[in-house]
Amino acid sequence: MTALEEPYLQLIRDILEKGHQKGDRTKTGTTSLFGYQMRFDLSQGFPLLTTKKVPFGLIKSELLWFLKGDTNIQYLLQHNNHIWDEWAFKNWIESDEYTGPDMTDFGLRAQKDPAFKEVYQAQKKQFCDRIVNDDEFAAKYGNLGDVYGAQWRHWKTRTGETIDQIKEVIETIKTDPNSRRMIVSAWNPEDVPFSALPPCHTLFQFYVNDNKLSCQLYQRSGDVFLGVPFNIALRVFAGKRRWTASITKLICSASACWFAASSRSSSSSLVSAKDIASHPTSSFRPCPRKYPAPSFKCSRSHNAYSALAWPDRA
Repeated sequence: MTALEEPYLQLIRDILEKGHQKGDRTKTGTTSLFGYQMRFDLSQGFPLLTTKKVPFGLIKSELLWFLKGDTNIQYLLQHNNHIWDEWAFKNWIESDEYTGPDMTDFGLRAQKDPAFKEVYQAQKKQFCDRIVNDDEFAAKYGNLGDVYGAQWRHWKTRTGETIDQIKEVIETIKTDPNSRRMIVSAWNPEDVPFSALPPCHTLFQFYVNDNKLSCQLYQRSGDVFLGVPFNIALRVFAGKRRWTASITKLICSASACWFAASSRSSSSSLVSAKDIASHPTSSFRPCPRKYPAPSFKCSRSHNAYSALAWPDRA
């Protein structure tokens, strides 16, 4: 572990020790806390966890997908990213065109029934292969509605126009760094009922001081074992901030703040969470030894935000 990871490990400990047992839409159950904040000093390094495997390639391609304004999983599948498969797959199996095996409650059933899991995985692989190779099919069943990319880059207005929030926040950072309105929001109440998944990280806000860029993320709900490591690493703290800082010519070495309304661990992840946090009541191995904090280096210049360039390596 690194010093940067301690706030995350403490969050897991607090959930295990003080969390409330709650039901949820997935019917697996959760242990959660309401209103939790973590702060990270990015001058210490890149906040990629070393206490668990965090796939940087998936984080990178998902973030680029958001920043491109894309909402179709075809791009993700072309980059071997399967994070959003299930949401599009659900659209397919609930359509009149689907004639395969019964996939009702496929997520829950796959966890409990090994035989069904094999059938489900085979059906989902066929679906994903078709999304990649059949553009017409992808256009019809690969789109997830107005998820992050749509709200960040194409927010719909009452007059029928769209707002590119990413472009506007970058311009504001450049021209009015003292502004208190440098906010990007993904929560559009009108679109929430029609999105595959309502935004979990609902908004983020930038702050500039002494030529240094800071950012705070507000997350309505976060799975601390599965999703939060992604949020820490790139969605705001490292990816958006370093990408934005490189464009606006600011120094990305100030603080980053993560705030979640509902921080939770699903029942199926509790064992792994205890293992990572070295909970006092856990019989699992001690917390892994310390490693140096990873570094993140942009290997090419960013001359225009619209290019959406990404570093060759990290």
